[in-house]
Amino acid sequence: MGEEIAETYLKKRGYVILDRNYNRKWGELDIVAKFKKDIVFAEVKSKGKDSDFLPAQNVNYFKQQRLIRVARTWLAENKIPASANWQIDVIIVELDYGKRNAKIKHLKNCVWDKD
Repeated sequence: MGEEIAETYLKKRGYVILDRNYNRKWGELDIVAKFKKDIVFAEVKSKGKDSDFLPAQNVNYFKQQRLIRVARTWLAENKIPASANWQIDVIIVELDYGKRNAKIKHLKNCVWDKD
């Protein structure tokens, strides 16, 4: 549900969705989108409104390295040059099940060690 909400959020802001749930042995990309001239890989993390869980904490160093590797794989498989502008964002979806709505926090370009 969180990924669907994040996809709708991105589309409303002018992102074009290129791929969803791209999966390789070494990692998965939740959403791949294009925004202007940039490729954006979005990692979606969901949580319940009453939960003390901080979803962004799950995007630790090892998760970041997996995201970078699978993003590079996606670029190569789609014949997009490594020199293209790309970034990895984290989208946190806070679900309020009782009211059937969600609060979204979009952390842009938060995985930056792409060297």
